[in-house]
Amino acid sequence: MPCRSPHRFRWPRRPAVLALAVALTAALAAPMARAARDDALLAAAEREQPALMATLRDMVMIESGSQDVEGLRRMADLAAGKLKSMGFAIERRVAAPGAGADIVIATLKGEGRRRLMMQAHMDTVYPRGILASQPYRVDGDRVYGPGIADDKGGIAVILSALRILLDGGWRDFETLTVLLNPDEEVGSIGSGELIASTAEGQDAVLSFEPTAAKRVAKTESLLLGTAGIAKATLTVTGRAAHAGAAPDRGRNALYELSYQMLQTRDIAHDIPGAQLNWTVASADGPRNQIPARARAEADIRITVPGADERLATALREKVAGGKLIADTESTIEIEVGRPPFAAGERGRALAERAQAIYREIDRDLMLVPMTGGGTDAAFAARSGKPVVLESFGLAGFGYHARDEYIEIDSIVPRLYLAARILTELGRQ
Repeated sequence: MPCRSPHRFRWPRRPAVLALAVALTAALAAPMARAARDDALLAAAEREQPALMATLRDMVMIESGSQDVEGLRRMADLAAGKLKSMGFAIERRVAAPGAGADIVIATLKGEGRRRLMMQAHMDTVYPRGILASQPYRVDGDRVYGPGIADDKGGIAVILSALRILLDGGWRDFETLTVLLNPDEEVGSIGSGELIASTAEGQDAVLSFEPTAAKRVAKTESLLLGTAGIAKATLTVTGRAAHAGAAPDRGRNALYELSYQMLQTRDIAHDIPGAQLNWTVASADGPRNQIPARARAEADIRITVPGADERLATALREKVAGGKLIADTESTIEIEVGRPPFAAGERGRALAERAQAIYREIDRDLMLVPMTGGGTDAAFAARSGKPVVLESFGLAGFGYHARDEYIEIDSIVPRLYLAARILTELGRQ
């Protein structure tokens, strides 16, 4: 069992922090070495667990789908109020274009040299009324609720880790920035540029998406890479005609659309770092008419910079190279959303330091090189200036599905990790 310290956690003030800088540098240079556990910080994380769970329940009880402006406003009010009570200056900006909900940007001045940022998102994928069929509930080591892992658990870790550190007197940073956006689940179309520009001025950015539950991945993790996300739109124009009386006079855009989808379905296989799947298709007009227009959309994932451009070229060449129905016209458009994210050498070094921190409390931490999902870490890392690392949120599963949950036994370790990594970043 972890050792509980009877005294209140208090991080060393500035002179002591400066005295430890050389030791920290040596520790970062040898990340596999096991450091001494910070028993006072661990005890503070244990004491904070009930407060974190209460905050998490309050957030889950607020339904905040990406289009639910009222619910997102309440989420912003809750988070901003807690950050303000810790001394942060609060700014709120409307995420536009999009549903028009607020982005929360909280900043706090310290006494150190490093500019540190934490980010998470307030929106979920669930519709209004979801709590009626998927209520908040505790069952053993799991707590269930829509959005509880993705990403309200991440917000709860940010708030509780900061409360532990700031109540303990920690000020070893130039600025702390917390950015919470309301539109991550729909591509961060109204907040991505703000995330990128805010992160550009930081030394380090920690992103608090969830880590996979141990039932799924056996051990908790941090994420070193995420896919970029783009959309392909295939539009076919044909000629309308009566489907019963004169079908041959028409040029069936839906048939041509199907043909083009089939002949391009494997095109990404020859492009390293690209993945394409046609997922949506439709045609205009009533049932008794040969359709004159049809369109399809494809989900594109990019793990190598520039792969989206190579894929777009290949798609256009393939579509232009042959058709099934004469006198039809097919066009391809590519819309890029999030770029790909790669933590790089600096991010990996920080992740290895996080592994050493987990070993202090006898826990394993896996480093995941890449996932097909996209996150806002990509916007934060776009400039290449800050070191960025993803998945500091709670362990859980069932994201975007039924019975989403977090594991209670991940709370103290994730709090300890977030607090320890922040203090070490502040010392550098």
